[in-house]
Amino acid sequence: MLKIVCFGEVLWDIFPNGDKKIGGAPLNVALRLAALSHQVNMVSAIGDDDNGALLLNYLEENGLSTSFVQNKKDYTTGEVEVTLNTKGAATYKIMHPRAWDKIELTDSLEHAVKHSDAFIYGSLITRDEVSRATLNALIDIAPFKIFDVNLRPPHYSKEKLIEMMRASDFIKFNDDELYEIAGYFNSKYNALEQNLLFIAKQTKTDKICVTKGEHGAVLLIDGKLYYNSGYQIKVKDTVGAGDSFLATLVGLLLDNTHPQKAVDYACGVGALVAQSNGANPKITPEEIEAFVNP
Repeated sequence: MLKIVCFGEVLWDIFPNGDKKIGGAPLNVALRLAALSHQVNMVSAIGDDDNGALLLNYLEENGLSTSFVQNKKDYTTGEVEVTLNTKGAATYKIMHPRAWDKIELTDSLEHAVKHSDAFIYGSLITRDEVSRATLNALIDIAPFKIFDVNLRPPHYSKEKLIEMMRASDFIKFNDDELYEIAGYFNSKYNALEQNLLFIAKQTKTDKICVTKGEHGAVLLIDGKLYYNSGYQIKVKDTVGAGDSFLATLVGLLLDNTHPQKAVDYACGVGALVAQSNGANPKITPEEIEAFVNP
């Protein structure tokens, strides 16, 4: 069992039909890691409101420690308006400021991160100076740092992304984000693999994964590339699919699973999420095994 700390936003995704589901990329990652039987601390903040209370109960019911979910009386719990296109791909309108923008550093939080197997965080949490300062302090002491790039305009800057990539041990982004980030470094390449290796050199990071939606993923581990071409499914919505992919990949790699098997299973779990409604459908180990190895 791994000890993993996930840092960042916890919120409610509000869908076009009025439905609302609990989400936030780091929370989605944490929930999937917990479902895969790892010990997970979720670090975030909620408002002193009904949405916050419901969210806290949900975390506890799903095996996440809530010791580091702070309560902010002056801010409301996070909400995001989700829009889905005809293919189920999502775009987001993220309200600001919200409670998760104001995560404060504590001694107990420092201790938890320092003694973890991995510390996972994304780019959205850096939009506010309070949570950003806390994150920077924790990155300095974390033993293994995993940066989940989630570019949500206008909530990021080129300079901060480069700084975070160079501070991380493992980076994950999608193919659109790959090309945008390659442009930050004035890449002259067109091919995905060339840009992936180029970014690895620029950031001095030898562990990077790029997801490609329905076409799977490419994983770079210590100079070698591993591929999965995806699985044919009927997409319901893509919300949270990349988060479950990352959780599965990280858990397997930290357990010393072969990289090819890790990326195959991660793509399988991501596909199972995409063919379900919402970010955190229940998926059993038996379902994962049957899907990846029919």
